Amino acid sequence: MFRRGVLFLFLCAPLVAQQQVQQFHITPVRPIPELRAEALKATPPKESDDLRKPDLVELVKLDPTIKLDIHYASSNNFLGTPLYEEARAFMERPAAEAVVRANKKLHEQGLGLLIFDSYRPWYVTKIFWDATPPKDHDFVANPAEGSRHNRGCAVDLSLYDLKTGKPLSMPSDYDEMSKRAYPDYTGGTAEENAHRDLLRKTMEAEGFTVYQYEWWHFDYKDWKLYPIVNLRFSDIR
Repeated sequence: MFRRGVLFLFLCAPLVAQQQVQQFHITPVRPIPELRAEALKATPPKESDDLRKPDLVELVKLDPTIKLDIHYASSNNFLGTPLYEEARAFMERPAAEAVVRANKKLHEQGLGLLIFDSYRPWYVTKIFWDATPPKDHDFVANPAEGSRHNRGCAVDLSLYDLKTGKPLSMPSDYDEMSKRAYPDYTGGTAEENAHRDLLRKTMEAEGFTVYQYEWWHFDYKDWKLYPIVNLRFSDIR
């Protein structure tokens, strides 16, 4: 969701039915258009010249059966406004090819992958940081460090049924800030837990590691080898 490697804010709502989702929202410190203009002029942190040259590829061009539900291209996110100009999903080529392999394996069970987010331009990470009150900075990535999404090696995703096109049930919704989001949470139904565990097993077999607080977030094994990227989706060739 936001920053990786920080503790969740546990909300006070009872941990019962999945329908009682607590979506995290904030009021931006300053207007998003103003922050966007500043972020687009800013420069990402300087990194080593030894990192690999970026080679971002679009997931649906490698495999059209991968479905997209890009939350940051809509108002369905913690800032309540679109941050991406297009609903598209990119990853560094080896990571993208690993996602495609996972998707094809799931086809054998009548399932496919549903992508919520993947490569995120650095300027969007800066918008997140600058829009968030300092007291809540634990929940967003520091642009001075960048994120694995900025490196094109992180993906947020779930499963869907190939026949119906509908998402499979999971113990929590995407970006739900509660214990239900933990990949080892045992309070879901047997079906929900089985879906989540199948997703994890399939992704781990292709070199991904699940984030300890979010069943939907997976980091590709070679993420440290890639630099922070700041290309808009429309500029990726």
